[in-house]
Amino acid sequence: MKLVVVSAGLSSPSSTRLLADRLAAAALEQVDAEVEVIELRDLATEIAQHFVTGFPPARLAAALDAVAAADGLVAVTPVFAAAYSGLFKSFFHVIDKDALTGKPVLAAATGGTARHSLVTEHALRPLFTYLRALVLPTAVYAASEDWGEEGLAQRITRAGRELARFMAPSASGTSATATATAPDVDTTAAIAPRSLHGAITSVDPTDGFEVVPFAQRLAALRPTD
Repeated sequence: MKLVVVSAGLSSPSSTRLLADRLAAAALEQVDAEVEVIELRDLATEIAQHFVTGFPPARLAAALDAVAAADGLVAVTPVFAAAYSGLFKSFFHVIDKDALTGKPVLAAATGGTARHSLVTEHALRPLFTYLRALVLPTAVYAASEDWGEEGLAQRITRAGRELARFMAPSASGTSATATATAPDVDTTAAIAPRSLHGAITSVDPTDGFEVVPFAQRLAALRPTD
């Protein structure tokens, strides 16, 4: 199997690359895979050329092919103006529209303040949903004050475990998202923290997905006589 990591950090070293490496390491604790890291800062000129000419230069073409061939993807961006970076968006603008269909994607972001923590939900998740990827329930955001905190480590571990679960083939040779191994819920409920069907309260592989209908949750909140 192959795990591709896309990092849109602009400096070297960068907190974005650090988070990407830690997420990949968390997944590799659960599944055996070859890892390829794509640093978008090294492809900035090629991405611009692709927009102008319509043809990807060799290095960019290799990166796009690697993403398309991956069994799982870790995608991490710094936050600029309360959204993903222009470089990050440009890369996923030039990728083939079918390259991510059904592919498990772990979305993550870094920023200077916790105020941007919802960028993973209002920007990254819609982007990968549009590309028909299987966006994992846990997205990871790391603000400057999060580094070294237990909460970030726990989110990284959980997200890596989810990615490994969806990457790993089942005993029958089909993907982990196949009916034989998937929880007994529909796809929409399985890949989003909240959906019209219910709210996921557990994503631990040992427990499976537990979906509690909203009607049941609301009934529990009503005062009893």
